[in-house]
Amino acid sequence: MIIGLASRAELTFFDEPYLGLDAVARQLFYDHLVADYALHPRTVILSSHLIDEVSKLLEHVVVIDRGRIITDADADTIRGSAVTVSGSADKVDCFLAGRRILHRETLGSLASVTVEEALTARERAEAMELGLELTPVSLQQLVVRKTMAKTGEQVPRDVEPFDADNAMEARR
Repeated sequence: MIIGLASRAELTFFDEPYLGLDAVARQLFYDHLVADYALHPRTVILSSHLIDEVSKLLEHVVVIDRGRIITDADADTIRGSAVTVSGSADKVDCFLAGRRILHRETLGSLASVTVEEALTARERAEAMELGLELTPVSLQQLVVRKTMAKTGEQVPRDVEPFDADNAMEARR
């Protein structure tokens, strides 16, 4: 990382540079990277699996899944390009009719559906009138949803979410 920052090469690659670093050291690296970039602009390619951690640093995002580019866009274009709509399954389905669904979860009569589409102010007002909840989708969630949609993978229904409290209780 030090060599990558110090070289100030016109094209600088960082491939998972944070491996082995704790949270404080990673933040220091990101702060130094941004400060150095501000003084010495160049192209910096940052390969990362910690998407949420680096998302604010990005100007352009390329997502490669199994050797194929599935996203190649400015970060600002991607931010806000998807939304999760939650509420009564009937109302959610009616509201989202005809839209590209990336992910759907249901629990009884409730549904939480992620669509790759920005909503207009009018559509947001309509959702509120229907009693639907709108949640922005983080860059990391979007990457996960898009890669799962491409492969058709779903989280198995019989997988229980990890419960840290119960795990600690079981260890006692």
